[in-house]
Amino acid sequence: MQSRSILFVLNAQTPDAQITEAAEAAAGDNTHLVCLLLGQAPALPLYSYGMSPYGGMSIPDNWNETMADAQKAQADRVNEIEGLLAKSEVSSAVHSALSMTLDVKHHVARLARISDEAFFAASLRDEPEILREAVAGVLFHSPIGFRMNGSAAQRAGRVFVAWNSSLAASAAVHAAMPYLKEAEEVVIACFDPVMSEARDGPDPGTDVAKWLSHHGCKVTVSQFPSGGREIGQAIQDRAKEFGADLVVMGAYGHARMIQTVLGGTTRSLLEQTDLPVLFAH
Repeated sequence: MQSRSILFVLNAQTPDAQITEAAEAAAGDNTHLVCLLLGQAPALPLYSYGMSPYGGMSIPDNWNETMADAQKAQADRVNEIEGLLAKSEVSSAVHSALSMTLDVKHHVARLARISDEAFFAASLRDEPEILREAVAGVLFHSPIGFRMNGSAAQRAGRVFVAWNSSLAASAAVHAAMPYLKEAEEVVIACFDPVMSEARDGPDPGTDVAKWLSHHGCKVTVSQFPSGGREIGQAIQDRAKEFGADLVVMGAYGHARMIQTVLGGTTRSLLEQTDLPVLFAH
């Protein structure tokens, strides 16, 4: 997987060792590493959004100082990251986005549109609202997928594809093609498939397996009953049983709002930390 551009989305808490590992791996693969440092801009106190009796906004006296401190901390971390990348002699760029939460997806999407794949640092989980918007930026505003868990320098000998014939699942397989071609073994896993022409076909999974075989992938197909378990948990259990180095799955195959409120397979796989997962929509 050489000569690609990887978008590494991180925050100030991402360990130096993880950044160095990503840089060294990228240098070895002739990959261009694009680091995006996300930071949450200080929010104005709620009362600042109201109007005073004289018609002006009430801004705290120390607001400029607060904002300047945040900008300096962000700039200092950018300099540190650039120093780490320079030591690895990797082709790279560092971008900074100090913004309100709702603007994060736009910063992420802008760079995702000119990258081949994104990788999210585990430290983003410490800021769940930032992570949520970063996920939306890739999935709903760019053509690529992203990986979570594992390392930016992921190698996958055994790949587990959660397949259900949906557009999201197809997008994930397309996004994962570089890993599927290099894998020693790929399993197409269908959970509770509906064996009809309108849904998963008479023999679920065999169509995508045949297509991947044309690309030289070493593919087998398995059909699993969920056994009453939530599908996300069933995927995790079977992937671990298989010894998967990477799980590939479509994200938000159902309405995102429903999954956000009620949970869902995507949310289940996003929240777990044991298995590296590549998501696409």
